[in-house]
Amino acid sequence: MDIPAGAYQEHLPAVPVWLNKGDNAWQMTASTLVGLQSMPGLVILYASIVKKKWAVNSAFMALYAFAAVLICWVLLCYRLAFGDQLLPFWGKGAPALGQKFLLKRAAVPKSTHYYENEKVETPMIEPFSPMASLVYFQFTFAAITTILLAGSVLGRMNIKAWMAFVPLWLIFCYTVGAFSLWGGGFLFQWGVIDYSGGYVIHLASGISGFTAAYWVGPRLKSDRERFPPNNVLLMLAGAGLLWMGWSGFNGGAPYAANIDASIAVLNTNICAATSLLVWTSLDVVYFGKPSVIGAVQGMMTGLACITPGAGVVQSWAAIVMGMLSGSIPWYSMMILHKKSTLLQKVDDTLAVFYTHAVAGLLGGLLTGLLAEPSLCRLMLPVTNSKGAFYGGSGGTQFLKQLVAALFIIGWNIVSTTVILLVIRLFIPLRMPDDQLIIGDDAVHGEEAYALWGDGEKYDPTRHGWYGSTIVDGRPPPAYVNGATGVTINL
Repeated sequence: MDIPAGAYQEHLPAVPVWLNKGDNAWQMTASTLVGLQSMPGLVILYASIVKKKWAVNSAFMALYAFAAVLICWVLLCYRLAFGDQLLPFWGKGAPALGQKFLLKRAAVPKSTHYYENEKVETPMIEPFSPMASLVYFQFTFAAITTILLAGSVLGRMNIKAWMAFVPLWLIFCYTVGAFSLWGGGFLFQWGVIDYSGGYVIHLASGISGFTAAYWVGPRLKSDRERFPPNNVLLMLAGAGLLWMGWSGFNGGAPYAANIDASIAVLNTNICAATSLLVWTSLDVVYFGKPSVIGAVQGMMTGLACITPGAGVVQSWAAIVMGMLSGSIPWYSMMILHKKSTLLQKVDDTLAVFYTHAVAGLLGGLLTGLLAEPSLCRLMLPVTNSKGAFYGGSGGTQFLKQLVAALFIIGWNIVSTTVILLVIRLFIPLRMPDDQLIIGDDAVHGEEAYALWGDGEKYDPTRHGWYGSTIVDGRPPPAYVNGATGVTINL
């Protein structure tokens, strides 16, 4: 059988000598998997897990953030997070749009690690794929972080304030954590382990979400007291996309289709499954019945917990981390929350603080204890890195993990507060009560479900008209109430 020679030639214009087609294919696949976690994963999850009157608004907040982050990312933020150094915690912002930049070999310029005598310890990170693949992969992480944050303020944040908040938070908050821990900043150089975002993504989104929930203010009392999901089965579909997409989330972190990616994918799923089972078991013991929403929360805490150490811990350690991520966040949410006046005062709609901040912090600290030396050598810039349980200098690693967590917590609290206080000067952060009472119809002029007897209102003069209500080529009246031919007054 004749094989077309062109597909295997090294020096075609589109196949430079440094390109590894397998690595590049996996990187684009992993990027797509992570993107699917947000769009449609979290869009579906948010639309389903909230009260019916907030389905459209919640989905739209996620959809808007996904699009807005991408444009900000390529215009400025990618190189703030992964470009040349401006400050020890921030890169030099610039566009990532020109072909000369995007088609060259991917590289993280400040990732070279040196010994104290200034000799190179670990060379610069240079994946065998083009810069365009790296830019898009890292965008999907930035997008999901912002969307996770939105979970704390669903059901009351002014949509215009959210539209202003997204780019500002990305620029002044997310890029700082990303450069510090991943882009060659001071925490990266110090040897802090954040394999795929336990701190950059989960701790940051949980802390910023909790801070934003404080400044935006609570939902209506009636919404806080009763906020049932409008579609549990669709919520599970969104959660499933989130879980399966995590294989790209942690599997893509080495920037290569290598053995470290394989162990990371396996550990990710082991930890998530363990955490879900532990959380569900605690629900049965404490409440007498398993909860589907609880199972989803247990899944998410497991995924968040394993993320900072997915590729550097053994698989038995992933089970241990799953057991702890299914129990400690459960306790903090179900028991500790009810005993704390501060925690009850802040209306964190989807409990992002517990499912991401607590779980992400737990995972980062456990990585400082359980990081296995031979796995650490596969990808970490500091040689001889290991967790405290492996003796020697491992105790220092735990200290590094703790200090890095404190930096991320402090930076996110301060920067999120400043951003929201500035926005508040121009745009109210919280919707007015008359909109909060009605929900989607008041905010967007749209509702999630057109069910008979809902009394929904649809304005065809603004959104178009079609269907069986056309009479003699003329559009229907400006508003059609209820089902066709039936007038319903509620």
